[in-house]
Amino acid sequence: MGDIRKEVRADLQKSGEDVSGRHAAVFLDRDGTINEELHFIRHPDQLVMIDGAAAAVKTLNDCGFITCVISNQSGIARGFLTEDDLASIHVRLANELAKAGAHIDRIYYCPHHPTEGQAPYRIECECRKPKPGMLDTASVELDIDLTRSFVVGDRLADIQAGKNAGARTILVLTGYGRQALEELKNITNPQPDCIAEDLPAAVEFITHTISRTPLQND
Repeated sequence: MGDIRKEVRADLQKSGEDVSGRHAAVFLDRDGTINEELHFIRHPDQLVMIDGAAAAVKTLNDCGFITCVISNQSGIARGFLTEDDLASIHVRLANELAKAGAHIDRIYYCPHHPTEGQAPYRIECECRKPKPGMLDTASVELDIDLTRSFVVGDRLADIQAGKNAGARTILVLTGYGRQALEELKNITNPQPDCIAEDLPAAVEFITHTISRTPLQND
């Protein structure tokens, strides 16, 4: 199956809104959702933030959500970059977010591909989206209630992973989002709960939703 790889902030805050003893989270795809889509980012200098994305993440932090990245990174399996390279890219991401006072609590990534690359990464795993393995792992490790959580991404695989985990889903039209929107016209499922122009619009939907359905039981 293969291990889900993760990076953990030393100061991880588990103070996300309590929902009957469990926490609510927002799971964000990385490329095309937080930063500009570039076919396999291989170097930190290639990571460019989407306008407004860092401020949107700060809003999630301020609302008390545990905020995670879930990212397919098959470039590792294909030999385009190493896990150390990816760690450097995530340092760049953390630094860019910090400029807006924002942070990601935990990054989960799948380095595998079922048919391309070399061992040990060329495997049929349970973490590659649209499978919900990264979400399920986060649910256990961070005591997250997936039914009260959201998945935001620019591909149908993100929406499928969220649906498979029981979370609410938002398709953003950045990155491959408009292509995914066209694909949605030809299928019945999965349909996202919201289609948003970008991450700031997705966060606006999330905050509006929780204002109508409080995260914490009275």
